[in-house]
Amino acid sequence: QVQLVESGGGLVQAGGSLRVSCAASGSTFSSNAIGWYRQAPGKQRELVGGISTGGSTNYADSVKGRFTISRDNAKNTVYLQMNSLKPEDTAVYYCNRLVRPWVWGQGTQVTVSS
Repeated sequence: QVQLVESGGGLVQAGGSLRVSCAASGSTFSSNAIGWYRQAPGKQRELVGGISTGGSTNYADSVKGRFTISRDNAKNTVYLQMNSLKPEDTAVYYCNRLVRPWVWGQGTQVTVSS
């Protein structure tokens, strides 16, 4: 079973930037499309964006132009670069396989202050 470990979250002021990472165990990571998700307090988990095995990306309208997903298959790691952060981006951020998700990791908290 693949284990997912998200890291890099923190507290940042509105307009700032942050990069979070998702490291995965297991050799199947590189052959899967991966998504970044977030869950704000009292809200359902939502898909922020995803990256294919070939590196193609797509994003939710709410983050398009501000967030960038990349992957390093050699390191079994996916990144989420977040720029021009807004208070409404405050959430716990998770990564997972887009199809047939693995067991969820603990996520990483991102807090954007106004």
